Amino acid sequence: MSNENELSHRFEINGRDFSNAGRASTSIKEILQEIGIDSSIIVRAAIASYEAEMNVVMYARRAVLTLNVTPEKLHLKLEDEGPGIENIDLAMKEGFSTATDEMREMGFGAGMGLPNIKKNADEFEISSTPGKGTTIKITISLDSTENK
Repeated sequence: MSNENELSHRFEINGRDFSNAGRASTSIKEILQEIGIDSSIIVRAAIASYEAEMNVVMYARRAVLTLNVTPEKLHLKLEDEGPGIENIDLAMKEGFSTATDEMREMGFGAGMGLPNIKKNADEFEISSTPGKGTTIKITISLDSTENK
């Protein structure tokens, strides 16, 4: 950790590993509970990290999800190695999905992943390079006066 007032954890996520899907987001939820983060913030972080994690499991080869908590903010950064997103604007539309029939049969692919991440973040950035991968940065303020 670069600062003694900062907590940092790194999680590796493997694509197509549906049996372990959700483990990183569950760990993030547990860590935030242990350090006493407000439950409304934990819910937002859990939703955002789960949606990001599931996108990796469904579409990418692998990813690293990093959690950093400072006294002021919670930061989640996901960097994946995958096909990338051809059209981010389209991917951000509620209901748009490129899920396969197999994914839909498992209950995924409603097209709410990226929109849900954005809704639960105070700050949201996404960048993607087709053929290389996608990076998502999520920031949630720990100051309750700034929360959505």
